[in-house]
Amino acid sequence: MSRIDEDVALQAALDPLVLALDIGSTATRGGVHDASGRRVHGLQHKVPHAFTVAPDGTSVIAPDQVVAEVGQVLDAVAGDRRLGTRIAGVAMDTFAASLIAVDASGRALTPCLTYADSRSAAQVTALRQELDEHAVQQRTGTRLHTSYHVPRLRWLAATRPDVVARTVSWWSLGEYVWARLIGRPLAGTSTVAWTGLLDRRTGELDAELLAAAGVHAGQLSPPCDMTGPLPAPAPPHRPTLARAAWFPVITDGLASNIGSGATDATVLTAATATSGALRVLLDGPADPLPFGLWNYRVDGGRTLLGGAINDVGRAISWAQSTLRLSPALDPVLTAAPSDATPLVLPYLTGERAPGWVGAARAVIGGVSAATDADALFRGIVEGVAMTYARVADELHPAAPQVLEVAAAGRVSNDRPAWLQVLADVLGRPVTHVTRRRATQRGTALLALDVLAPDVPRAARATGATYEPRPAHVEHYAQRRERFAKVYDTLLRT
Repeated sequence: MSRIDEDVALQAALDPLVLALDIGSTATRGGVHDASGRRVHGLQHKVPHAFTVAPDGTSVIAPDQVVAEVGQVLDAVAGDRRLGTRIAGVAMDTFAASLIAVDASGRALTPCLTYADSRSAAQVTALRQELDEHAVQQRTGTRLHTSYHVPRLRWLAATRPDVVARTVSWWSLGEYVWARLIGRPLAGTSTVAWTGLLDRRTGELDAELLAAAGVHAGQLSPPCDMTGPLPAPAPPHRPTLARAAWFPVITDGLASNIGSGATDATVLTAATATSGALRVLLDGPADPLPFGLWNYRVDGGRTLLGGAINDVGRAISWAQSTLRLSPALDPVLTAAPSDATPLVLPYLTGERAPGWVGAARAVIGGVSAATDADALFRGIVEGVAMTYARVADELHPAAPQVLEVAAAGRVSNDRPAWLQVLADVLGRPVTHVTRRRATQRGTALLALDVLAPDVPRAARATGATYEPRPAHVEHYAQRRERFAKVYDTLLRT
């Protein structure tokens, strides 16, 4: 076990410094990191936000609100005159698979559709009749799903043709923020890959999908690797950024892997934030690609293989706000598993990997008069863990060299006891990466690979390793069979 995170004082920080921004599902965050990847004490800031959601599958956020939040972070962090001009780079990651229609003046015509917006479910069904989904996935690394551009663009064309007619560009949230701040919608390769339109082998936009979406390549930003930051004018009134280079926006999935220490094919990251994922970084594309997974091109030489889960922290937060739970939940998480625990398929906002049922909703079974709130909470946590396991089953044949599962994110930091459940369900050890803001750190590290490639990086911080318990592994194997039967009966399309 290594130490938990330690900040470094500004006067002891190693140059060059990097300002890393992270736009997540629940907040916009930013902070300064030194050349070793350590956070600089006192130069961190967070602005909370929430998606606007509705029962019809709406999940959006106002793009100009996020621009203002980034401005607040820059004011709070880069406004510290002690920095002088030591900040050499500014880099940003955002939640993936966002979409904004933009007019000729660079203004948003729509809210930002988030990865969880599922209103294009009917368009997904139609596209699966028109296109060979297996062939699409082998080219782009992505399935036909409500979180990707083609069905969303079709849905917008059907529901908002007036907006589509005025649209000049289709940007991600990060591109929009950069365009408003520095006049350049710089899109990293991973950001473009998460549109579902990028060929994972060639790095070119897929012609068949562009035609199916009714857009042309010139309406999307070209993918840029993080190897070439661009000088840009400092945002007004921020002289500490006068010498900073600005990097293309990347996705939080790539940043999370790097920040968790999962930098090669031997470490599988379990991201455990509002949403979650299992991911492994590969040299080149996964070939062949399992049908339940995605494989995103993230730069000229690497791809990210894995599967995303919409509802992890979201499911736990829902339980905490809806149920009358015990004040202390660790005993609920550390208790031996029980057949009386409700079986929960925790799809509050639809399923991504491995089944890709965008319109799926949660299923709760096995509730009796004896079921209390704690038992239902335990069932939700077990359901989340079994969702990870479904992804892990598909991932193993494509990445058999995995030696370690590294769990990082808010849920694991707030409730580390849940990692024992995850280890028992997966049937393999799980190491807790205790570093908070691992995603933000990963964004900083990728920038530092360009700006300070020869400076040794600080070691990642880890906590306990949770070993699977054989009796519990057997219990969950049987429970996963029940999970699969309920899934196949109620959700499979």
